[in-house]
Amino acid sequence: MVKYFLGQSVLRSSWDQVFAAFWQRYPNPYSKHVLTEDIVHREVTSDQKLLSRRLLTKTNRMPRWAERLFPANVAHSVYILEDSIVDPQNQTMTTFTWNINHARLMMVEERCVYRVNSDNSGWTEIRREAWVSSSLFGVSRAVQVSSIGVPGPKPFIIESGLGFPGQLRILPFVIFCQEFGLARFKSNVTKTMKGFEYILAKLQGEAPPKTLVETAKEAKEKAKETALAATEKAKDLASKAATKKQQQQQQFV
Repeated sequence: MVKYFLGQSVLRSSWDQVFAAFWQRYPNPYSKHVLTEDIVHREVTSDQKLLSRRLLTKTNRMPRWAERLFPANVAHSVYILEDSIVDPQNQTMTTFTWNINHARLMMVEERCVYRVNSDNSGWTEIRREAWVSSSLFGVSRAVQVSSIGVPGPKPFIIESGLGFPGQLRILPFVIFCQEFGLARFKSNVTKTMKGFEYILAKLQGEAPPKTLVETAKEAKEKAKETALAATEKAKDLASKAATKKQQQQQQFV
């Protein structure tokens, strides 16, 4: 069984701009987990299509339940292969990505098609598909929460969020891995799009959108400045009040 994802996104930039930004996405504040990127093959075909293969290295912190399944010395970096086909004549770019290690734990394959938006020629739409699979059958004892004495692989119990409050759903561990992988993939898609928008803004000479960390830091600094100004104003008012009181007392002497 494979978990499938289908999503559609729109970037408010032209296809040419998105194509240029695609090769300059890293680094950006939303991709700190991307360590390296290397082009290992590139060619232009007879029909003027650009074919490329890149190798990317990303950090991939394993969840605690997965750390129990692998030795401590297993690399936490993930190696990703990315193949791309750029068709400048039809203004399409198709990418295929998949991980080449940790594939037994989880294999994530993604296909993206970038093309001119059908409603606005100045925008670019992205059709994103992903397939998440796992081969970890029969190893769920390592993270077993409860056993109900049924034959076959031990179950892994997680909150279902469906039915009665607190109700639990029993899933084979392999399905749990796939659902976890799909949830992480969706989270990464959000970061990918934010990173894309950040780079596009920089290339177009605009102020890149601020990250949540930057926004929080600015809010904290502003709060400090406001508190300091309020303290100084309070001291000034207190000083004026004390001076006025002293003058009034001297008038009655």
